[in-house]
Amino acid sequence: MSSKFLMYVVKRFLMALLTIFLVIAITFFVMHAIPASPFSSEKAKSDATIAALEAKYGFDKPVPVQFLNYLKNILHGDFGLSTKWIGSTVSDLIMGGFSYSAQLGLGAAALAIVCGVILGALAALCRGRMLDKIIQVVTTGLVSMPSFVIATLLLIIFALKLKVLPTMANQEGGMILPTLSLSLYPMAYITRLERSSMLDVLGQDYIRTARAKGLRNNKVIFKHALKNALGPVVTYAGPMMASILTGSMVVENIFSVPGLGRLFVNSMLRTDYMMIMGVTIFLAVMIVTMNFLADVIYKLLDPRIDLS
Repeated sequence: MSSKFLMYVVKRFLMALLTIFLVIAITFFVMHAIPASPFSSEKAKSDATIAALEAKYGFDKPVPVQFLNYLKNILHGDFGLSTKWIGSTVSDLIMGGFSYSAQLGLGAAALAIVCGVILGALAALCRGRMLDKIIQVVTTGLVSMPSFVIATLLLIIFALKLKVLPTMANQEGGMILPTLSLSLYPMAYITRLERSSMLDVLGQDYIRTARAKGLRNNKVIFKHALKNALGPVVTYAGPMMASILTGSMVVENIFSVPGLGRLFVNSMLRTDYMMIMGVTIFLAVMIVTMNFLADVIYKLLDPRIDLS
């Protein structure tokens, strides 16, 4: 591993840390800029009670002091106490919801990547034929619809009309529809991305040289063309996970998945400031980490990339 590559990794890592810090700072100060207290909307609470609650949660201290304490607690994995789910820590609630969101997100991402790469490669290899045209029409339709529209259509067709899949995530097979809802859009996008990349690679000189040397077509496709065509897909993997995580907020509510998305929506409806900040920062850390890993993997897949 070259020193130049290590410097690239360190640089990307420091940029990721800076991004996370900015997200924490912006989220914290925006939430604290809201004039109302998180307890002021509650009924039958006197000013003394609200003041006692603010002291318990540390809201009575100056905002800069609160920010420094919050940063120190985050470094230990402590996002504070929920102001609405009494007796529960934000960290415990996030990890409980993340177990469902991770299952949903990873399943959707894996399905999108595998099916997207296969369909994109097939479309490129069958360029101009009927299969290529069908794939392009279907993917064009899917990329034009957001995940919540797809979720609604799947719910109506497979759960209400055909009655072959359940409507709730806690039932047997209940994760199939939400996983499909989140995977179809990125799968369609990856298919189109892989098709374009594959067509570009198949037209390169080294592919023509490999075929001129008498290499079998399967070896040329899988060893040379497919590997080099994966670069744009890997680059898209980070933003794709961001899209899946944010898109899951609506989808999780549609299918009653007790994940981070549903937790975030409920915390907004209940004005739970600590929960809103915790979920926002947690998702930001996940997204930044995925983008960082995608950048590193992209370089490993294609050493020709200029690291400057």
